[in-house]
Amino acid sequence: MVQCQTKSNSPSVKIFCFHPVSLSLTFLSQFLFLHIFSFFLILIPFSIYQHLNSLVKIPLFFFFGSRYHFCYNKFQDSAYPSAKFIIFFNKNLTFSEKIETFSCENIGYFSFCIPLFFLWRNMLKLGVLVLLLFVGYLGDHIICVEGLGVNWGTIATHPLEPKIVVQMLKNNGIKKVKLFDADKSIMNALRGTDIEVMVAIPNDLLLTMTDYDRAKDWVRHNISRYNFKDGVNIKYVAVGNEPFLSAYNNSFLNSTFPALQNIQNALNQAGVGDSIKATVPLNADVYFSPESNPVPSAGRFRPDIAELMTQIVQFMSKNQAPFTVNIYPFLSLYANEHFPIDFAFFDGGNTPVNDNGVEYTNVFDANFDTLYSALKAVGYGNMPILVGEVGWPTDGDKNANLNNAYRFYRGLFTKLASNKGTPLKPGYIEVYLFGLIDEDAKSSAPGNFERHWGIFRYDGQPKFPMDISGQGQERHLIAAKNVQYLPKRWCMFNPNAKYYNMSKLADNIDYACSHSDCTALGYGSSCNNLDANGNASYAFNMYYQVQNQLNVSCDFQGLAMVTDKDLSQGTCNFIIQTGIYSFSHKVLPGIVVLLSGFAFLLL
Repeated sequence: MVQCQTKSNSPSVKIFCFHPVSLSLTFLSQFLFLHIFSFFLILIPFSIYQHLNSLVKIPLFFFFGSRYHFCYNKFQDSAYPSAKFIIFFNKNLTFSEKIETFSCENIGYFSFCIPLFFLWRNMLKLGVLVLLLFVGYLGDHIICVEGLGVNWGTIATHPLEPKIVVQMLKNNGIKKVKLFDADKSIMNALRGTDIEVMVAIPNDLLLTMTDYDRAKDWVRHNISRYNFKDGVNIKYVAVGNEPFLSAYNNSFLNSTFPALQNIQNALNQAGVGDSIKATVPLNADVYFSPESNPVPSAGRFRPDIAELMTQIVQFMSKNQAPFTVNIYPFLSLYANEHFPIDFAFFDGGNTPVNDNGVEYTNVFDANFDTLYSALKAVGYGNMPILVGEVGWPTDGDKNANLNNAYRFYRGLFTKLASNKGTPLKPGYIEVYLFGLIDEDAKSSAPGNFERHWGIFRYDGQPKFPMDISGQGQERHLIAAKNVQYLPKRWCMFNPNAKYYNMSKLADNIDYACSHSDCTALGYGSSCNNLDANGNASYAFNMYYQVQNQLNVSCDFQGLAMVTDKDLSQGTCNFIIQTGIYSFSHKVLPGIVVLLSGFAFLLL
């Protein structure tokens, strides 16, 4: 039990914060203390016992004759965000006076406060109740592979509420997250969670960051403002995202390194440079093995950026920052139809690649060691390597499906749990999965699969069983909780559409798909087997859901109609989009817990 700081002006009010374990132990220890004490009082003359029992029977906890109030803490913007339960103690104020003294704004948001005027015989019940609740809390959490993080992208038409996503991360034991910006709502949701965070500076801000004053401003507004006790546990700043991709035609070639220098120097000047490091997430195309010797040990940086890469590596090494690389075995398969498919996975189904006696059975290890060799060639073989993105999409291509994703992740988690590393760089590897949730508004220019990288669907539902512990504990991840959906209505092709409107069908489908996500209709994808009417219905429904089921969004010149029949078939899912959140993910469980507690205590 610790006394917390209070915002109240009343000096007579004290607030004590508890973790579930300490709270349950407090209840149980008081029960045992009072019962044992009462047992020994049997040996005392009855009159003395009656007198003493009248003293010890009524009080709650350690303070005789005092009043307590037990609160469920909702955390957000709380003055004491690390406490899950709060006891309000004041022996002078009545309950109504306490509520007046501690308005919701003063206490920090909470679900309910209830007075606990219980006799000591109820302490066992209450102790058991809180302990069971805590055991249930643990049972609803998953143990995760050490060093495993996720990429949290938000390019979606209906992104989930940040607090819901953060709770989903916690429930699944995911303790590291990589962002693509420094969105305030997400950063605030991460406060007090101790989840390690990599915030990011998008590519379109790199040129701005070449001005040191602007870089200092960015650090002050996006790093320093969260750098306090129970703030955000920021560990890295990602300067750009794959800025040297060949497809960018050198757009960020001259701004990336100066931006990196300015951000790290600004972190150092702000006094956080020892704990927060600036790094540049790079695509694997910044290094290669020559065609004359295509093995990992021959890895070198790309000739056109070799000098620049050496400067970047030297600077990051000087500041003890890791080299961050994105490795995508799926893209190796996607880009080359002759690529051996088994080499993209970890289960050893392919003929090994021999590199001077070192055998490689998967492209992840080969790619990683090619980078290691490139670093070693410029004198930095000991530099830590962080895998910023790795994953497998589940739709949008013939090889992007649930079965292949399941196979890939099963092998990856087993590998990470073993801490064996790669042939040239054995040991622990820090990895961030790409990605957390599907993003239906991402550009599909690289491929239809771009919107389907998530290990969770758009609504936070897990796609397939995963063993993120790497210890054979395969199970579905814990889904996002308290997600609200739009009504169960779909938009479909109108079978009674007049024949003269049919000439407009193709244009209407194109319009619907250009304003929503129809990538599942592509070749080899989950909805590829629909007939012509099914294709139209799928396109119309995706647009209808993006438009929040507005009636006017399901007309398409008389070609569409609303139905309450689920049109899903086979592997093709006709979605209902998420809607407005009527309850926060903290409020509803608080109500349930407290009402259950009342019922239990009345038994």
